[in-house]
Amino acid sequence: MDLSVIGKKSHILPFKEALGWTLLWIFLGLLFFLFIKTHGDLIHGRDINKDGIVNIDDLRQLQTQYDHPINFDGLNYKEALKVYRHNMSLEYITGYLLEYALSVDNVFVMILIFLSFGVKEMYYKRVLFWGIIGAIIMRFIFIFLSATLIHKFSWILYVFGGFLVFTGIQMFIERNKKAKIDTDNHPAVKFVSKYFSIYKGDSGRKFWLRENNKFYFTPLFIVLLVIEFSDVIFAFDSVPAIFSVTQDPYVVFFSNIFAILGLRSLFFLVVHVVHLFEYLKIGLSVLLVFIGAKMFFHNWLEEIGFTTAHSLYIILLILSLSIIASLLFPSKEKKKVEI
Repeated sequence: MDLSVIGKKSHILPFKEALGWTLLWIFLGLLFFLFIKTHGDLIHGRDINKDGIVNIDDLRQLQTQYDHPINFDGLNYKEALKVYRHNMSLEYITGYLLEYALSVDNVFVMILIFLSFGVKEMYYKRVLFWGIIGAIIMRFIFIFLSATLIHKFSWILYVFGGFLVFTGIQMFIERNKKAKIDTDNHPAVKFVSKYFSIYKGDSGRKFWLRENNKFYFTPLFIVLLVIEFSDVIFAFDSVPAIFSVTQDPYVVFFSNIFAILGLRSLFFLVVHVVHLFEYLKIGLSVLLVFIGAKMFFHNWLEEIGFTTAHSLYIILLILSLSIIASLLFPSKEKKKVEI
C-alpha cells in the first residue's frame, strides 16, 4: 500500500504533508498500544498451549520466561491478566518512544548520505522505501537472534549495557563534531566497486540495469546500500537499548517496526525542523547512558521496585528537556538544512 498508493508520486514532502503522515504513523503505533493493553495476551497465547492462556499459571510462565517486572501474588486470573496486559503495553510504548527518538538520529545520517552522494530530491522516497524494507528484515533477524542469545546467556545483557554506555559517552563527546561521509572510501562503496560493474551514465530511478548484455549496478543502488549499512550500525544501539525495557522479542519487534514504518515521513519532517533540535544529540547520549546503566543494575532496580513505568517517565523527561532546551536556548550559529 505504501509503495503503490502513498509513495507512488516521487516528490519532496512539504512540511504539512510530512507532519500529517508522521502523525498518522504515530496514531497507528498508539492503536497497537491499545490493542496490547486490551488483548496483549493473544501475542503469546499459542506459545503456552493450543488453547492459549487460560489460567494464572500460564501467565506466571510468561512472566518468568521474559522476566516481566510484575507480581501475581494474591490475584485471581482476571486480575492477573489485566496486570499482565498493562505491563506489556507499557513495555511496548516505552520501547516505541525509545526507538522513535533514536530514529531521529538515524534520519540525520540519512540526510547526510543523500547530500554527500548528491542524490536528486525526486529519488529520496524510492530509496527510503526500499531502505526501510531492508531495515525491517535486518531488525527481525537481529532482534530474534539477540533474544535467543539473551535467553541462553543472560550475561550478554551486561555486554549490551557496557556498549550503550560507551556509545552514549562517545556521542556526547562528539556532539559538536561536524559529520561527514567519504563517498569514495565508504565500506559499502568499496565492496560494490570491487566486485561489480557500476553504471556511469544517467540511470534515473533504477537500481540496476543491463546494457550491451552486461549487468550494472547504478549509483542509486550504492546509496541504498549505504543507507542499509547505516541502519545496521544503528541497530547495534537501538536493539540492545530496547532489551533493557523488555526481553519479550515480540514486544521488541513491534516497537521497532512501528517506529521504522514512519521513518520516511519522519525524514521529510526532520528536514524542515532539524534546526530546532540542537540539543537532541545531548538528550540521546544521556538516554543511551541511562539505558546502559539500567542493564547493569536491572536486578537491583527490580528489588527496589523500579518498573517499566519509571523507565517511561525518565525517557520522557530526558527527551522533553532536550527539546525544551533547544527551543529556549537556540544557538546563534544554527542553520536550517536545505535539500
